[in-house]
Amino acid sequence: MAKRILILGGTSEALELASDLSGQKEFSVIYSLAGRVNHPRLPECEIRIGGFGGIDGLSSYLAEEHIQAVLDATHPFAAKITRHIEQASRQLGLPLLSLVRPPWTALAEDTWHEVPDLQEAVLTIPHLGKRVLLAVGRQEVSRFAQCTNEYFLIRSIEPPSAPLPPNCNILLARGPFQLEDEIKLLRDHQIDLIVSKNSGGAATYPKIQAARELRIPVVMVQRPPASQALSVATVSSALTWLHELD
Repeated sequence: MAKRILILGGTSEALELASDLSGQKEFSVIYSLAGRVNHPRLPECEIRIGGFGGIDGLSSYLAEEHIQAVLDATHPFAAKITRHIEQASRQLGLPLLSLVRPPWTALAEDTWHEVPDLQEAVLTIPHLGKRVLLAVGRQEVSRFAQCTNEYFLIRSIEPPSAPLPPNCNILLARGPFQLEDEIKLLRDHQIDLIVSKNSGGAATYPKIQAARELRIPVVMVQRPPASQALSVATVSSALTWLHELD
């Protein structure tokens, strides 16, 4: 009988993992998304979109669906659902694996100003630049509405919700991005500062490479505390873990 697997998705690694598993008869995969993107990329398997209703709702769902193992492949900054799935899996005694891409690390040529959260990023901006590429996801843009003296080029997959900084333009785009395009973007908009979460991965790293080449400082928002669950960094390692489950 196929093993029931829940994948908490939202990253390219989650999509790759679900796609790899969907063709394997020994697994029955449910791919779950929070629903923050209207047109997400989806694998060919059972899809669930929306919240669970907290830890209790998540525990009930896992039990009702007879889930036998969980893979948390959410975004590194999706701290709430990561905490919830840890507690719910522990309550039910379910195997849990966290699939987390490694964070970016600064090179000697980089000028990073690492901050613990977005509020600290807001406070840091006035000391570093006037024309900012803001790449923190549309859900977080409203935090920068108080920045009235800077220009923001806000890049996100879908339009951000108001309120917005008074002096801004919206650029709708989905990675992966190319280095030469990122260099051109920064030059065309005369960007002198980038604000980014340390999401890791290759798809959006070219903006960090471009900043390095153009000697543009980066305000880098550090990740929240890592999951306490067993963790791997690659899809292949996650597949191995699944195949080794009893």
